[in-house]
Amino acid sequence: MASTAKNSVVLPEKVEALIVKTENGSLIVSKADEETHKALLGLTKALCANMVLGVINGFSKRLEIEGVGYRVALLGTKLVMQLGFSHPVEFEAPKGITFAVEKNAIVVSGIDKALVGQTAANIRKLKKAEPYKGKGIRYTGEVVRRKEGKRAGTV
Repeated sequence: MASTAKNSVVLPEKVEALIVKTENGSLIVSKADEETHKALLGLTKALCANMVLGVINGFSKRLEIEGVGYRVALLGTKLVMQLGFSHPVEFEAPKGITFAVEKNAIVVSGIDKALVGQTAANIRKLKKAEPYKGKGIRYTGEVVRRKEGKRAGTV
């Protein structure tokens, strides 16, 4: 499957100690000398693998909005959310990121794994799920530890 999507990555400073080449349709990363750290080799391999997977399949994160009166709508490339504040919160999609809205769920998708994760984290940061009623934005499948709250005490 040929894709026209492009992806790039900033490699670490000591990348000159690595050899990155393509052979028979495969991307090969190897050490130029024995003094190169294995961690740098593994990091470069992982970054390259994520770029290839991103272009082929793409990455996505799913967020859920929980709470009475909490809503989300998609206007063009902008998310408009009602999160219990006195005003609607708008979130513009960065370049390379697309949003999809299904009821009270947001799907963040794109070809750059780090950008997808950071964008989802920035959206979640707008209103984290609180521990008493569980209202807010959370990742799908995230478990929010619930607290008991105050009781009416007897004196």
